[in-house]
Amino acid sequence: MGWNLIRLYAVLVYLFMFLPVAVVVLLSFNASQFGAFPMTGFSMRWFVALWENDAVMRAFRTSLLLGLLCALISTTLGILASLALVRYRIPGRNLITTVLIAPILVPEVVLAVSLLLFLNFIGIGKSFLMLLAGHVIFTLPFVILVVQARLVGIRRDVEEAALSLGASPRQTFFSVTLPLLMPAVAAGALFAFTISFDNITGTLFWKPGGVETVPTQIFAMLRHSISPEINALGTVMIVLTVGLPLLGASLARWLSMKRGV
Repeated sequence: MGWNLIRLYAVLVYLFMFLPVAVVVLLSFNASQFGAFPMTGFSMRWFVALWENDAVMRAFRTSLLLGLLCALISTTLGILASLALVRYRIPGRNLITTVLIAPILVPEVVLAVSLLLFLNFIGIGKSFLMLLAGHVIFTLPFVILVVQARLVGIRRDVEEAALSLGASPRQTFFSVTLPLLMPAVAAGALFAFTISFDNITGTLFWKPGGVETVPTQIFAMLRHSISPEINALGTVMIVLTVGLPLLGASLARWLSMKRGV
């Protein structure tokens, strides 16, 4: 009886969490302009309206560019930081690790306000570069955690064997270490892109005037009215933010199986 109650409670919790998401997805295909049940028919008109909405498409392009740049920078810095912290005995390694992981522990609002006040103090105003820097600071810890976990499992003697056969440290990294790290690198890059694409709290503080990302565009559209276009845009966000991590996990597993590690 007790386990049955626990199962029922778990089902109710999942329904409470995911039923609103399912409602948004269903209403995005509603033919009526009024977002209510029962649905009057199945239609893709609101996705077409999104495609024809210049403001939404600008926000979508901005989010894509921001996410790709953030993933590239965070992944590069995450690989370098993980190599330094795992493979070398550097002074204050534990302190450096704590500082790099700290943005996960600090509430995002506090982090956003702190970065905004600091950059204003040194005379740097809001810009796309400031927005990118904020996203990198927030996503970098996730990449470091993923890459470090993978790097710890790679045996050092594999790299030493390549060095003993005449390979330079750079050749060893690109020919041995990086291929073995690729599952974690791919997963970390996709996580960084997803987190950046979905971020709204920090973006509201860091973005310059006239620049909108998809989450902030949704927030701006909600100020005026609840349009069916918002449901369609929410569906696109759900597909990206859920599909990309699943794709990353599948890609990491495939790469691991391919390399037999």
